Amino acid sequence: MSTFGRQFRVTTYGESHCPSVGCIVDGVPPGLPLLEKDIQPQLTRRRPGQSALSTPRDEKDMVRIQSGTERGYTLGTPICLMVQNEDQRPHDYGKGTMDMFPRPSHADFTYQEKYGIRASSGGGRSSARETIARVAAGTVAEKCLAQFHGIEIVAFVSSVGSEHLFPPTKIHPTASTNPVFLDLVQTITRADVDNFLPVRCPNKEATERMATRIAELRDAKDSIGGTVTCVIRNCPIGLGEPCFDKLEALLAHAMLSIPSTKGFEIGSGFGGCEVVGSQHNDAFVSSVPIAPSNTGVEASQNGINAKPRLRTKTNNSGGIQGGITNGEPIYFRVGFKPPATIGQAQETVDFTGKQGVLEAKGRHDPCVVPRAIPIVEAMSALVLMDCLQEQLSREAWMKQLPPRIGEQNGHAANGS
Repeated sequence: MSTFGRQFRVTTYGESHCPSVGCIVDGVPPGLPLLEKDIQPQLTRRRPGQSALSTPRDEKDMVRIQSGTERGYTLGTPICLMVQNEDQRPHDYGKGTMDMFPRPSHADFTYQEKYGIRASSGGGRSSARETIARVAAGTVAEKCLAQFHGIEIVAFVSSVGSEHLFPPTKIHPTASTNPVFLDLVQTITRADVDNFLPVRCPNKEATERMATRIAELRDAKDSIGGTVTCVIRNCPIGLGEPCFDKLEALLAHAMLSIPSTKGFEIGSGFGGCEVVGSQHNDAFVSSVPIAPSNTGVEASQNGINAKPRLRTKTNNSGGIQGGITNGEPIYFRVGFKPPATIGQAQETVDFTGKQGVLEAKGRHDPCVVPRAIPIVEAMSALVLMDCLQEQLSREAWMKQLPPRIGEQNGHAANGS
């Protein structure tokens, strides 16, 4: 479906070469300051044509707010966000090439089989142009999260092909045990990430290795995949629902809905499977005061249960235990496959089954991970905003209930 979320709902529309793409965002609180200039920076980070390592398609991706605001404030009614497609070239997909041949590992074949018809240019709804709407909507959600709860979301490229920022080792089979990575989780900012353009890997030496690899494959008319790591700080305790809507399950759903994704891991991830339990367990420690977030929101304002009773000494859990946030930083990694559309000649068959050779035309990224950064951040924000609204509703009802036995005298309900 083209709708995501329950309390904070987003419906996206548009194809790669139609007049516009956009979305309707429902569930935005009234009175939130919101202008187009608040949304544009993330769209600019996502836009094509950023460097010689991305697609040369020249789109400015300027957002226009069509409804739901007045005098710079949200009305609490549905917000329509629209971006014009200005550099369409549908003719690149004709002349007996991609109009006749389903691209290997692309959605051309499955869309045709499912619907009996498909958008013949650009991949239609399977195109990464659809993610413009996700980024626009996610930026609205993120503004709420940052302004009222001090939540910070930062993503960065952690690998391109076999070039890794934190390669697994015998000592650190997972980055969750690497102190350099853990320090990065606590300190990384978007400004830090964007200092390492065009790859957006926050390390000069690793960035150079990754950029060289992407350029080599671009020149060979080939492509390569990679991974994106995302960090969420200052998330309040209590987000996530047992049993089927655990927060990591919702995040995985969101991330694997992004085009070209192939994998998701949270906290210690698959590397944690190689660590013994005594090393992997996150021991609890007494709570220490929470520092103000980089957004300026003090800990006392930081949402639900802002000051946890306990913290954890380590964070192999990735900030989530039992599907519910525990107040520690959340971090996860998303895997992206090599883009399917490449310029190399590929032996395949056309839609009728006749043998042939496809040399794909059009303008396509040799590696999507540098431009996927704001998409991952946006989908994270949409998940958190939806969960936060559910938990705020629950907390509001809890406040209407009489104190439990024992709590009237300042003791816990178990009498301790």
